[in-house]
Amino acid sequence: MAESEEEVDVLVQRVVKDISNAFKRNPNIDEIGVIPCPEARYNRSPIVLVENKLGVESWCIKFLLPYVHNKLLLYRQRKHWLDREALVDITSTLLLLNPDFTTAWNVRKELLQCGVLVPEKDLYLGKLALTKFPKSPETWIHRRWVLQQVLQRFPAAACRSQQQHGEMESSELQRSPMLSDQLTRTLHEEMKVCCDAACRYPSNYNAWSHRIWVLQHMARGNIKFFHDELSSMRVWVSMHVSDHSGFHYRQFLLKELMTELSQAPTSSYASQNRPSTAPSSSPPHPSHTEANGELTGAEASGDEERQLNSATVLQLFHQELELCSDLIQSFPGHETLWSHRRHVFYLWHLWRRDLEHHCSCNGDAEAVYASSDSDLQAVGLQSHVNGQPGADEAMEVEGTPLPDPHDSKRLKRGVPLPDPPSLASEHGFVSGVLDSCCNHEQKRFAAAYKKWIDTVVNQAR
Repeated sequence: MAESEEEVDVLVQRVVKDISNAFKRNPNIDEIGVIPCPEARYNRSPIVLVENKLGVESWCIKFLLPYVHNKLLLYRQRKHWLDREALVDITSTLLLLNPDFTTAWNVRKELLQCGVLVPEKDLYLGKLALTKFPKSPETWIHRRWVLQQVLQRFPAAACRSQQQHGEMESSELQRSPMLSDQLTRTLHEEMKVCCDAACRYPSNYNAWSHRIWVLQHMARGNIKFFHDELSSMRVWVSMHVSDHSGFHYRQFLLKELMTELSQAPTSSYASQNRPSTAPSSSPPHPSHTEANGELTGAEASGDEERQLNSATVLQLFHQELELCSDLIQSFPGHETLWSHRRHVFYLWHLWRRDLEHHCSCNGDAEAVYASSDSDLQAVGLQSHVNGQPGADEAMEVEGTPLPDPHDSKRLKRGVPLPDPPSLASEHGFVSGVLDSCCNHEQKRFAAAYKKWIDTVVNQAR
């Protein structure tokens, strides 16, 4: 028995070393997997490396996994000493086979904090583990911890804030673009990892929650990136019409864009017109305003931007409801699509109500939107600035690409706005589905949606 245990130890140590050598030979491995093989048929290593794919023959896992597991536990209990290189190899092997072993991730946290590992190496290990175990919660949790270390290493948000206030030194100013590029690459890599995991496991809540966390911590306030995400996700949700987590992600993007666009004019106006000596609450002197006209120009610019952002929000909701309509008609009987439409229309309803409340509180006679009993009519978006038409007209919608709120050239084309969503348009869509569709589930979902409109939205007006 002792001889058998020694043979197993020798075998497993060789396998651990083979895995380590495989990563040294090919640092571009992008996927791991288990090769079904009940027993060792040839006198060769059970580690197979083909192109960028790493495979482990299944017969050795029953020896390999208990060995590395026990070694690590003995180390944590201070009953067995392992040097740093051995710790890296054992934890890597263990996590590739069982990524939900929290102790192994905690050991790697310690190695990262003492400088033995770099964050990029742990992100890479987690990415490989997710190719085999795409829903592993411990892997996603550790990934977020590593990203927090990355953010602390080069806080791009702090750099931007200092740059805006002119407090950065010349050396820091030169480093800022480089740090921003690194952060951007990390951000795009995280989006790719999340997308791959979501494709490997349907309704992968852990992957989509991580994707939301990444945007909240690494892309907050970046309207363009949120636009790009919403646009790129159209194809994905069209191919996964029953994946509620993917549509929930689109709802998050819509809500964030709606919030950012609603706040953008106010923040922009405040930053551009903050006085240097007087408090922000003190009003400017009337004679000074009339003399140079700067405040009047700023107010006009703020109104234009507010109208432009409102037009952008309208087009976002219009495109999202159009996408819902196409998918519902193309793939009848999917409850996820109806649930998503309900959420989108309710978001529109809340935004419209808040906008009307804001306009009424400010006494804005030139309100961007005015509501009637059954519809919402655009009245301020085709207004004239200083007698010149087209300065704040709606921008063109070209299919999938989303409107850019800062594209002034497209804004001046004068393309009319789409009709705003309304109870009448939703009733018309539901009636069309009920009259033309023969799918029993589709009719049931359409009837439930109609009932929701009549009871919830209609009463909340």
